[in-house]
Amino acid sequence: IIEERQQNGPFTDLFDFCRRIDLRKVNRRLLEAMIRAGALDELGPNRATLMHNLTQAIQTADQHKKNQAAGFADMFGFGEPCDEDGPVEFKKLPEWRDKERLQGEKETLGLYLTGHPINEYEAELSHFVTCRLANLRGDRKQSVVIAGLVIAIRTMISKRGDKIAFVTLDDRTGRVETAVFAENYQKYRDVIVKDKLIVVEGTASIDEYSGNFKMSSDHIFDIDQARERFAKRLEIKVEAARAGNGFVDSLNKTLKPFCDGGLPVQLQYVGREARGLITLGDEWRVKASDELLHRLTELLGKEVVNVVYQ
Repeated sequence: IIEERQQNGPFTDLFDFCRRIDLRKVNRRLLEAMIRAGALDELGPNRATLMHNLTQAIQTADQHKKNQAAGFADMFGFGEPCDEDGPVEFKKLPEWRDKERLQGEKETLGLYLTGHPINEYEAELSHFVTCRLANLRGDRKQSVVIAGLVIAIRTMISKRGDKIAFVTLDDRTGRVETAVFAENYQKYRDVIVKDKLIVVEGTASIDEYSGNFKMSSDHIFDIDQARERFAKRLEIKVEAARAGNGFVDSLNKTLKPFCDGGLPVQLQYVGREARGLITLGDEWRVKASDELLHRLTELLGKEVVNVVYQ
């Protein structure tokens, strides 16, 4: 790849890239890994679009090489893009969500390159975490609520024969290890998963013997469960211009699959001559999962969907 770029100049897009490299040496699996890692970001609109167009890019590049080897152009126009040196129009897709983009970086590079998974939750977490991990220090025993990405899980067997875990969390500002003792480990083991964001209620203190900071966990939640535990309601702003054209039916279909939770839903109606609050009945209480918030955002826009904590 480097040799081709040095000899013939920068690659212009994914199609040009696949035409010019040796696909016998750079196979599809490697190309997919390069897209997930961000190595081809300059060759297309976004990573989702690059991945979606990869098959076509490989096929047209293969046809182009066959035509070159045969010494003629495809008389029927099959693989037309590969017989032209100009740019090819991409079949565009919306970019991956931050979580998917960052996970691709971690899987291919071993680290998060363009951000941290906790970034998209920082505004929410600020409403109920005690402090960021870098500031989690003190000389007295205290109850705290922290959040972080699970980056390591170490288990051991206690003298009583119970399995306990020591979980290392990272929130981009710092790291801390928290102990999860036998009963809680059995209760929360399905939540304690590497590379997953969790919220921990526990007790922090200084070890009298070593002088080091220590923490034990009392309750552990994933982000969906944390919303259930700490949030007051889900607010949806509805402007009069949006309220027609099947809006009620669309909102119904969006909320219905998630009406197995405990979070109240409140609509804020804003019209030219009136405005008001409508709190939906208990049968419309939802589980405010990431998926629900994503669907509502796609339907209404990010600025009108709000999880309220106070």
